[in-house]
Parts: sequence; structure tokens; C-alpha cells
Amino acid sequence: MKQTNRNKDIFFTSNISCDSISRSYTHSFSSSPDNSTSRSSTHSISSSPPQSRPSTPLHTFSESMMEENIDNAELLITKWSLETSTGFAASSSLFYDDRREAKDFISCAKDLQRAMRFFILPENSNPVLLVKSQNLMEIAMKRLEKEFYRILSDNRDRLDPESISGHGSERARGSTSDDFDEEVDQSSDEEEIQRVSNSINEVEQVGTVAMNDLKMISDCMISSGYGKEVVRIYKIIRKSIVDEGLYKLGFEKLTAAQINKMDWELLDFKIKNWVYAVKIAVKTLFLGERILCDYVLTSEMSRESCFTAITKDSALELFHFPELVAKGKKSPEKMFRILDLYDAISELWPEIESIFSYQSMSNIRAQAVSSLLKLGEAVRAMLTDFETAIQKDSSKALVPGGGIHPLTRYVMNYVSFLSDYTVILTDIVADWPLPEHTALPESYFDSSLGTDDEGTSSIVLRFAWLVLVLLCKLDGKAALYKDVPLSYLFLANNLNYVVSKVRGSNLRFLLGEEWISKHELKVKQYSINFERLGWSKVLSSLPTDPTASMSLDATKECLSSFNTAFEATYRTQSSWVVTDSKLRDEVKVSICKKVLPVYQEFYDTNRATLSGERNVEALVRYSPDDLMNYLSDLFYGMKVSGSSSSTDNSSRHSSSSH
Repeated sequence: MKQTNRNKDIFFTSNISCDSISRSYTHSFSSSPDNSTSRSSTHSISSSPPQSRPSTPLHTFSESMMEENIDNAELLITKWSLETSTGFAASSSLFYDDRREAKDFISCAKDLQRAMRFFILPENSNPVLLVKSQNLMEIAMKRLEKEFYRILSDNRDRLDPESISGHGSERARGSTSDDFDEEVDQSSDEEEIQRVSNSINEVEQVGTVAMNDLKMISDCMISSGYGKEVVRIYKIIRKSIVDEGLYKLGFEKLTAAQINKMDWELLDFKIKNWVYAVKIAVKTLFLGERILCDYVLTSEMSRESCFTAITKDSALELFHFPELVAKGKKSPEKMFRILDLYDAISELWPEIESIFSYQSMSNIRAQAVSSLLKLGEAVRAMLTDFETAIQKDSSKALVPGGGIHPLTRYVMNYVSFLSDYTVILTDIVADWPLPEHTALPESYFDSSLGTDDEGTSSIVLRFAWLVLVLLCKLDGKAALYKDVPLSYLFLANNLNYVVSKVRGSNLRFLLGEEWISKHELKVKQYSINFERLGWSKVLSSLPTDPTASMSLDATKECLSSFNTAFEATYRTQSSWVVTDSKLRDEVKVSICKKVLPVYQEFYDTNRATLSGERNVEALVRYSPDDLMNYLSDLFYGMKVSGSSSSTDNSSRHSSSSH
């Protein structure tokens, strides 16, 4: 009998002599619990002549059964041999053409395993039948190797990770890696398909059958000692699917140099695409591969080896991208994208830890953690830079009319957007307290919030401090106005804007209602100061007792003083602005309540005295209704055109009509 070494190539077969049985048999049953017995038995066959056997019947019942099993297996296995002269086996698919025969083929391979175990024992030694069984096993394994490759290749679309992650996990949990006997003795594939079709569509049905076939083949080959062939084919096919999946998601490997040179618009797009891609990659692509790997492969070692080879490189590159971004140039506009990256990894961490749980994939978990740490460091650095930028703002340009300063808008919009990331920021700044010299007065935040939670308290202090830095800066900018009433109006406008931003965002829950109430009172106080200083001349021009009788000259002098003061005040404040409509109405109503009632009484009391005077229109320029109209036009920030004469003409016309 010719001796040949066993060739692992799928397209070649070989015969094995008695002298090579020891090596082949040890390979075939490397996963068997009886390895120690097998090795000693193999050694006795390959190095010693058959021992003399006691006087027994020529064939025992068990030996006859084994011989019959070998003969039956030979008929089916040689039919599907890849070297068959008819060419039928080479061009056909065992699992596609006849599923019942495919199941019988697997049973034959199992029968050969039993026969080889039987004839390797010293008391049953039969080298001829053992060699025959091994040769048939070689042919069967080459056939199954080709079928395994074909099913994986032909079902790339049906075994896509999305379908697998959607229903494969339930399918896998419902199956067990029981003894091969139980797998073969299950109900027919037609019944299995019928059961599955009740819950999944036709494409998924085909995928489920393919998964079952792959599992059936891998179980058979691994238990027969051909696990390396299974792993090799599985790695080649499935790794290409993972790489293709990431490519379709738009992920590309970038270097630190490429990221640093990239325009922000392009990098912003890359980051948004990564956030989208990583969620699908983890929850669908990698999860689907893990489910398929765990289901198809019986051996834990094979599972780990395959899944690591398939996903490790891609996963490392994927989770390395955020770290590269975090190490790049930092600027305020990048803050929110950095937080998006941090949020994505944090949200996916349980899945990352579960999917990449193998020890050989610890560096993937470590990379995800490293990216989180670097992103956290970047956020803290940018928060520090943001605070420093507020403090160093040196702009001395005055906002026309005491309106909202650009710094106020920028800072509060930025901070209110940041408050949407409270949960993430709480994690980032939990162990990052404010420096001692930035200790906040209690009045700047609601002490009832976050006192029991160190992390929450830290983020509350951080936001309260940023707002306080802004308010202090606004105090300095208010001092730049030479007109004191206008400086108070500026403070009222800007603080009211700050409060409205706090109330309309998550800052409300961080700083608390107490903080809001205290600062609303400050807005009101600024408004009172503005009215007191801005309208003091108008109010002082009116008599203390407007109902008291006055001489004609005194009345004329009082009216002249009022006209002069009102026109000067109106002319000055007509270009001032109160940006918030509610605050504007409150300010105008307050001024009207102080000016109009006094002027109305003075006007009514002295109107008869002035009725006989010439040029009465020049003296009584404003009726109470005129004043109401003028006051209603204030604080829109539009300068009244013309000089005081235009105001005089308008008032005269209005007075004459009245």
C-alpha cells in the first residue's frame, strides 16, 4: 500500500498507509476526551504487530456493525468525492442538491469516527479497516471543507451582520452545542424552515438555514480534528465582509498628520460620519459577527481565534480615530464634536465590553478607554481655554443703545448648548474641582442642587462659575458707558438675556430656581436704577403737588422746564434699546406710572389758567396722550430723526387736535 502525507488542500485527496495512522488518527481526534487512550493505542498499532486474540467468534456483533457502517459510508462518501471520475461531485453542491443526503453524509462521517475509535483499541485492532476508515474520512472532510467555503461565499448577502444581529442572537440562544447525535437526530430541515418562517421573512429563512448548515459542518469537522481548515476558510470570508461593511459606512483610516492638516468643515463631517458609523459597526457589524461566530463554531478556541482575526484590526482603527481627534488642535467650535465622540463611546461601552470580551481582544477595550480618557482631557482643556478667553476679552467697543453684547450672546449660547451634555460633562469633570481662588459665593447657585452627589455638584459649580465670569466681565464693560443710566440699561439687558438663556435650557435644572429668582431681582434693580437716573430731570421738573394752584408765570416756568427735560431725555433715549419685549413693556409701564399721573394732574389743574394765553401751543407742547404716544415709541433702538423742532411741531399738531 502506498504511503502519502495527508494534504490539507481542499482540492486534493490522499490515501494513508498503516505506518501513517498514528499521525492521522491523533490529528482526527485531538478534541476527543479519550486522547490519552487513543495515543497509546495508536502507538501500539503503528509500532507493534497485532496481538494474539483469544478464542472468540470470528466476528463480534460490534465489529460487524462497524464494518457495515464503513461499507455504507463508503458508498455515499465516494459518490461525493472531489476526485470522482464523473465530475458530478465537483460541480454539484451536497447541501444545495439533496439536503437529506447531506444529513446522511454527516452521519456517515460520524459513523467513521466511531469505527476508528473501535478499531484503534488493542482488543479490536484491525489495521485494514482503520486505514480504510481514515481514507474515507479524508475524502469526507475535503468534501465538507468545500461545502463550508461554498455556503459562506454564496450567502454573503444573506449572512449580513444586520440580519444576524437582528434575529441570529435569539436563534443562537435557542440552540445548544449538544452532542453531534442530537444535532443530526433533530427534526427535518423542512420542518425547521417552516418553524422559522413564522417569524422571519424569506431572506432570513435562507440565512438561518445557511447558519444551521455551517454549524453542522463545523461541528463535524472540528470534532474530527479538522478545526484548522474551518478556521482558515471562515477567517478569509468573514474578514472581507467586515472590511467591506466599514468601507460602506464611510469609515477610513486617518493619521494624526492628516487630521491636523484637515479643514474644520471636513473634519466636522468626518466626526459626524464616525459617530453614525460606530453605532452601526458595534451594534450591527461586530455584534452580528460575534453571534455568527459563536453559533457556527463549537470550540471556544476556534471562536476566539476567528472573531479576533476578523474584527481586531478594523475595531482598533475605528476606536483609535477619537483619540487622534482629541490630540489634534483644540478650538471652542470643536467642543461639541468632541463631546459627541465621548458620548458615542460611553453609550456603546457595555456592548464594546461584551462583544470584545476575549482576552486576545483586550487591546481593543483598552483603545476605547484610552480614547475616552483623551477626549475627557481635551474637553477639560477646552473648558479652561473658554474661561480664559472670557476673562481676557479686551474689546472696548460699546454696544449701541445698551443692547446685548456679542460676548454675552456667544458665552450664553455656548454654555446653554453645553448644558445639553450635562450627563457626559458630569462624568468628565467629576474629579476636576475648581481652583481654590475661584470659590463661588453661595448666591450664585442653588445650594440645594447637587449637594448629595459629588459629580453633580462639580458640574453645577463649573457652569455657575462660567456664568459668573461673564457677569463680572459685563460689569467692566458697563463702566465704559459715560451715560450712567445707559450703563444700567446695558446691565439690565445683558443680565436679562443671561437669565432667559438659563431658564430656557438645561441650565435651569443645574443652577436652580433660586439662582434664577435672585438674578431676576437684579435685573429689576438695574431697571429701577436706570429709571431713577434717566428720568430724574423729567420728574424733578414737575411740581411736588401737581394739584396746587400756581401763578401764570410759575405755570409757564414749570411747563418750560418739563418740555426741555422731556425733550432732552426723549431725544437721548430714543436710540436706546431694551431687547426683550417683556422687559421693554415693564420699563415703559414703570416710567409711565411715574410721569403720566403727575403730569395729568398738573395739566388738568392749570389748563384753564393757560387757555387765554397767546401761543398756548408753544407752552403746552404735550397733552397726556402725546406723552403716552412718545413713551410707547421708546427703547426700540431707532433714533428719532430731526431736532427738537420736529418734536415741537408734532406736539403742537397733536395738542391742537386734542
